[in-house]
Amino acid sequence: MLAEIAVNIQLPPGLHTKAIDRYEAVRRYIERPGSPLEERVACFYPQGSMAIDATTSTRGTDDEYDLDFVAEIDGPDFGPEALLDDLEAALEGYPVSRIVRQTRCITLYYADGMHLDVTPSRRRAPKEKEGDIPHAKKGASGDPPRYVPMNSYGFAKWYCARTPTEERFALALNQRLYEQAGIAFAAADVEQVPPQTPLIIKSVTTVALQLIKRHRNIAYANETRRIPPSVVLSCHAGHASNPGLGLADMVIRQARWTARAIDAAAKQGRLLSVPNPEFPAERFTDRWPESQVQQTAYSRRLHQLANGLEAARNGNVQLEDLQEWLREQFGERVVTHSIKAFNQRIGRQVQGRQHGYTRSGGLFTPAAPAIISTATGLAPVTARAHTNMGERR
Repeated sequence: MLAEIAVNIQLPPGLHTKAIDRYEAVRRYIERPGSPLEERVACFYPQGSMAIDATTSTRGTDDEYDLDFVAEIDGPDFGPEALLDDLEAALEGYPVSRIVRQTRCITLYYADGMHLDVTPSRRRAPKEKEGDIPHAKKGASGDPPRYVPMNSYGFAKWYCARTPTEERFALALNQRLYEQAGIAFAAADVEQVPPQTPLIIKSVTTVALQLIKRHRNIAYANETRRIPPSVVLSCHAGHASNPGLGLADMVIRQARWTARAIDAAAKQGRLLSVPNPEFPAERFTDRWPESQVQQTAYSRRLHQLANGLEAARNGNVQLEDLQEWLREQFGERVVTHSIKAFNQRIGRQVQGRQHGYTRSGGLFTPAAPAIISTATGLAPVTARAHTNMGERR
């Protein structure tokens, strides 16, 4: 059921392709002749969830997606506010529903629910796009403009190196994802997947991260203040990565990892501090948590998630209770849809006599080893690197 939920919170294949097309269109528009940034964009690249293939639906919804990109700007430096001014001017008139200037980026809102954040940056060192981004809230006298250290490119490379493609798992879940989108995915082996059919889902670690982010989004759906940053969860997921671990076990591991890091900080009377492993000057926690109460509340939620999954895994919960609990953790609509799809798939396999039973009496289906664990006697498949935009390398 966790695997079904994970499939249902992915950026669908059609939207994945659309996101890449929009990325290219925005880049071209910013650099067009006559733009304030003509010939000043040194490079343009994805960051955050899009860079590590961990994009999920946004706060409390099932059909909105938030994508993040960086535009590295050359030329004279007139300060952080001027850098945002130039990017805002370069995007003026772009054909979207609305354009909103934020403290550190410009957000483009599309009619279909997709949001695209473009963050300007200045290169400060030759090492893999190490530099600064602006922090400038227009008209806020108590918060003077400043630059903030950043190396999202280096972090994405670090994360991807720690979470290589797990081919058996990737094939099983990508087949489900493409089937759900009505797109043929008839490969007998990952190596036979054609280049135009990208592996959107790649590793157990990243799928577990998406479930952790979904859990956070549901928990904070009505929150108006800052919430636990995705990059903190991504960093902890990278540290906790253990290719070959089952999906439920990896969700538990990541939940405990972040919760225990918060608990350790609270025990010392300080707030959680998470540096970029590739650029320690960048602090992923520079705006959250703001208080002990705020961070311990999230730690409690993560422990409750892990406790619930452990109880379910150990068989200490009725199926009806488990389904209701999953709805509370991951959202009513997506879980109801996932449970229905899961039951239909199991029903088809039972009717086709493709199922079996474990020694303890549990139902076993052909897809289960790929999704649940590689510890069932199946030899692990050699992991393979992947690129930032969902393509195979």
